[in-house]
Parts: sequence; structure tokens; C-alpha cells
Amino acid sequence: MTAKILLQTAAVSGVLCVIIGAFGAHKLKPVLSDVMLNAYEKGVQYQFYHTLALVGVALLIKNFPEVNFSYASVFFIAGIILFSGSLYGLALTSIKGESLKFLGPITPIGGLCFIAGWIMLFISISKIK
Repeated sequence: MTAKILLQTAAVSGVLCVIIGAFGAHKLKPVLSDVMLNAYEKGVQYQFYHTLALVGVALLIKNFPEVNFSYASVFFIAGIILFSGSLYGLALTSIKGESLKFLGPITPIGGLCFIAGWIMLFISISKIK
């Protein structure tokens, strides 16, 4: 993945963080339980952290083109989609008193993607000469 594509992906994710976070704070707060609001906010928080991580990976790609950072970036993106996305889905479906139960097991898979991304980042940085 090129630095430009990764920065564009991070920019889109950052915009979504702000929109999703504001939507949660202003529209969902009155209708979600405390547990679901906390889960929703946790999704936004981790999406923001890993959006910033994507910016960092893009800068590393730009400065160290000889090192492959693509695994780290793919795992971070997958984590955002699986971890944060599943938390958003769980929270939003709870409004109608329903729950997409299949989303529950997806959340920890997304968390494992985040962990794998950080491990791959460590391994890639170790290859810098």
C-alpha cells in the first residue's frame, strides 16, 4: 500500500470518527443504554487511535520505502472495520431492542487484528537499517 493511499484512508477514517462520534454524543446518548453508549464510544476511541496509527505507518512508508509496512496497515484497517464496526452495529441495533448477536464474536477478532497490526509494525520497524 502506498503512503498516499494510506493517508487518504486515514483521512476518510478520521472524518468518519468525528461524524460517528458526534452522532453518538448528540443523537444516540438519549436512546442508548449506558452499556451500549460506552461500547459505541469505545468503537470511536479505538478507530481514532488506529487512524492516527495509519498516519504514522504512512510516514514510515514514505521515509523507509525499502521496508514493507503493508501488513501493519492492513491489520489496522481490518481492526477498525471489525472491532469498531461491530461495536457500532451492536449499539445501533440495541435501539430497537434487537441485537445482531453474530456481531459479538466479531469484536474480539477486530481486537486481535489491532494486536497483530502493532506486532507487524514492530517487526517492520526492526528491519529498518
